[in-house]
Amino acid sequence: MKAITIWQPYASLVAIGAKKYETRSWATKYRGPIAIHAAAKPVCDTLNGLIMGKEKYTVIRNALDAVPEVLSTGHTGSLPCGCVIATAELVNCWRIVPNLGTGVDTARYIPICAESMTMDEHAPGYSDYFLPTEREMLFGDWAPGRYAWELANVQLLPEPIPAKGQQGMWNWGNK
Repeated sequence: MKAITIWQPYASLVAIGAKKYETRSWATKYRGPIAIHAAAKPVCDTLNGLIMGKEKYTVIRNALDAVPEVLSTGHTGSLPCGCVIATAELVNCWRIVPNLGTGVDTARYIPICAESMTMDEHAPGYSDYFLPTEREMLFGDWAPGRYAWELANVQLLPEPIPAKGQQGMWNWGNK
């Protein structure tokens, strides 16, 4: 099975369904099952408002309050690292671009959008785009020129499975 390594707390946000898009600096043509691996070291040793800003901290902290017991013993420092914690389906890869405005009041003030990478004008999804929610934008790097990997059918594993991660997309076990 293909796998992707994600820093904590973002891996757990994917595992509980709070984060639907994983943002990356590179696109992928792969579609199919993918294992969600929590990196051996979290993005920061402690999740605190001074490192990431109060708004981002509050949204992440509130989302993590819903983390199942299998992922946490009650505090952020206990999120699993160095293991596969969920599986998902990678269903699309979107290019992040500046939002040039749609005329819709709520969308006009969102600085970015994600557009379909389908080049065939006759293909389903050609010229599709979406606007990420403010919450989703806090869970990733939505800078224009990056890519949003759309994840669906996320399944939390009953128990984390220890595994050594890698950069890029990699093969996990014989699955």
